[in-house]
Amino acid sequence: MPSPESRALRSDARRNRELVLRAAGEMFAEHGVDVAMADIARHAGVSNGTLYNRFPTRQDLIDAVFLDRLETLAVLADQAAAEPDPWQGVVTYVTGMCELQAEDRGFNEVAARGLRSDAARELQVRGASALGELFTRAKAAGELRPDLTLGDLAFVVWGISRTVEMTRETAPHAWRRHLALYLDGMRAAGARPLPDRPPGAHES
Repeated sequence: MPSPESRALRSDARRNRELVLRAAGEMFAEHGVDVAMADIARHAGVSNGTLYNRFPTRQDLIDAVFLDRLETLAVLADQAAAEPDPWQGVVTYVTGMCELQAEDRGFNEVAARGLRSDAARELQVRGASALGELFTRAKAAGELRPDLTLGDLAFVVWGISRTVEMTRETAPHAWRRHLALYLDGMRAAGARPLPDRPPGAHES
């Protein structure tokens, strides 16, 4: 049976981890993910050593802070795939994804860069599976252009990320206009064939 001392140590470790995650989330949201690790430790009220004991690298901390956003996106993909109207499902998912980017400066940067942990990859695979089914339905319904792939969503992420970054202070809702242009471009009606291959595609 664990001693009172060992239980206290584990309790302190959990508390410190939560303090670091909360502080990092707040600072990433305000300043972006390149904020100094020492500033995060100071904001959390822990030592630099404690922070690095919990998260040896910046990427470890980023993955831990934003994993819940990927969980949100996976849930959103499931909900979108369940929409009776597949086009509305596409709109729901893409809009929700962009809202997460607009709300959090840190996640806006992470969405463009990606997360690397095994847990992140599992959530991405889960989301891609649901979206693949949704895209198939939307194409069969004649609503989604037939040459659009899941890889093309990277253009939405990258483009909206830059728009959010550039207009955050002067026009914080301008990304919605940008998104409307993207969504019109995703529609089957009036679509012309796309040049080149989508991101991540390879010749067979």
